[in-house]
Amino acid sequence: MPHYRSTGERLIDIGMYALLSVAALSTVYPFIYLLIISLNETTDALRGGLYLLPRKFTLENYAYVFQNEKLARASLNSVLRTVIQTVVSVFCNGMLAYVLSRKMFIFRRHFSFILVITIYVSGGLIPTYLLIKDLGLMNTFAVYIVPGIVSAFYIFVMRTFFEQLPDGLVESAYIDGANDFGIYTRIILPISLPVVATVALYVAVGEWNSWFDNYLYNSRNEKLAVLQYELQKMIQTVESSVSDTGESDAVRVISPLTIKSTLTILVTVPILLVYPFLQKYFVKGLTLGAMKD
Repeated sequence: MPHYRSTGERLIDIGMYALLSVAALSTVYPFIYLLIISLNETTDALRGGLYLLPRKFTLENYAYVFQNEKLARASLNSVLRTVIQTVVSVFCNGMLAYVLSRKMFIFRRHFSFILVITIYVSGGLIPTYLLIKDLGLMNTFAVYIVPGIVSAFYIFVMRTFFEQLPDGLVESAYIDGANDFGIYTRIILPISLPVVATVALYVAVGEWNSWFDNYLYNSRNEKLAVLQYELQKMIQTVESSVSDTGESDAVRVISPLTIKSTLTILVTVPILLVYPFLQKYFVKGLTLGAMKD
């Protein structure tokens, strides 16, 4: 028999949809607002009052950003850094997580305890800098990859997921003569796309937005500059021009408000293009990774 919804149930549905709509709008509107400012003429944007559409549409803000000749190389460095680090980090963290998920590994609790300590206790900025220097990673591309290969947080997320997989998969592979590395690469990873996509998205976003390590370790080598670092320098240049000259040519062409809005849109677009392809795996990975039998 068809189920007829009561008036109370319909009112509850309407209230929930309204609440979710407000939450979605409050999440999306800041990006829309930044897009509006980035597409508006600079001096007019400083007047305020922009809400839904640009008052004086222009692309001069984006033209100003793309005039920087260093952005092409910096963008390539950021893409290479993000792709390499994501692949290496997911593979290595997953390999450690697989080992810690095996009940036959008698020291897994001890190693897990050591990893937990690294989450709450950090060596600090100065010891880390000295270690990077002693390892010979200063002014090298490897400094973007090596220090962040392993993360205790990602290991625990992947380990929790692996622990929920049927033990029969691994046992049958052992019977067929497969070793642990073969089991991990041929069986575990292919069936763990949800948690792999989750960790990959976390790593990729973190690497794409990172610039402080460039400032600390590679600031002397402009060929190794990443996109976020170059954009950060561009913001500082505009702000210093405003503070030094007041009504300078830089202010009439671009302002800190419009440059920040434009750069925010530019660095957010790549993530927005990638996320829809990983969304279903990302949500499932967060759900399953948080559950434990």
